[in-house]
Amino acid sequence: MLDRLIEYLSTFELMYKLLRRFHRGYFLFIILFFSLLFYPFYWLASRKPRWYGVLNKLRVYHSQVCSLLAGVIFRYTFEQPLNPGQHYIYCANHTSNLDIMILCILAQGRFHFMGKAELEHNPVLGIFFRTIDIAVNRESKISAFRAFKKAGENLEHGMSLLIFPEGGIQDEHYPPKLMSFKNGPFRLAIEKQVPILPISIINAWDLIWDDGAKLGSRPGICDIYIHKPIFTDKLKLKEDELLKQEVFSTINSKL
Repeated sequence: MLDRLIEYLSTFELMYKLLRRFHRGYFLFIILFFSLLFYPFYWLASRKPRWYGVLNKLRVYHSQVCSLLAGVIFRYTFEQPLNPGQHYIYCANHTSNLDIMILCILAQGRFHFMGKAELEHNPVLGIFFRTIDIAVNRESKISAFRAFKKAGENLEHGMSLLIFPEGGIQDEHYPPKLMSFKNGPFRLAIEKQVPILPISIINAWDLIWDDGAKLGSRPGICDIYIHKPIFTDKLKLKEDELLKQEVFSTINSKL
């Protein structure tokens, strides 16, 4: 009887793994299919900076369609309502490729991402990182300086910045845990006096960890907690480390 139970559980586990692999393949197909469908409109909207608002709206729709067809539902919980006329530096933990969709849908209007330089060559994200978004080579101080200078200019023009302060997805731990933050976003927030919006993406990793290559993916509800903004207009540059620690603790409190 025990042997049968063990055999049954092993079969069930194998089937579950196969289903997750199948779902990942289906999810990738959806993303690539709609990327091709949207691409002509992306290309047109990326030609001139004054059309970047349209470009962002298109990727919001793209994210919504792909997540819904994959059976992934994003459930946002707000600690307090956001001011629609305020731009922010959105700071979120990063464990999944879903995180980009999550922030696109959350930010809605005038926003841009900052991400690693390799994304310029990504077949889906490359058009954004060659135009509206900012690519940074984190191994180069000059590249980082230029990237944050550009981000500062965009903030001054009312564009929110979407950033993952861990610097990328860390795959040393599963389940993942929050890793140390880079200093750049917090110095920028104080310098430009833009509030930081901490975001805890709670369980995206359980639906698809990183790009899903190791464990596949599955449908389900992804919970996101949006904390109240942390205002920086009364802070000094030398307080960036304290601000970083506060944001880290705030995000980690819901994970």
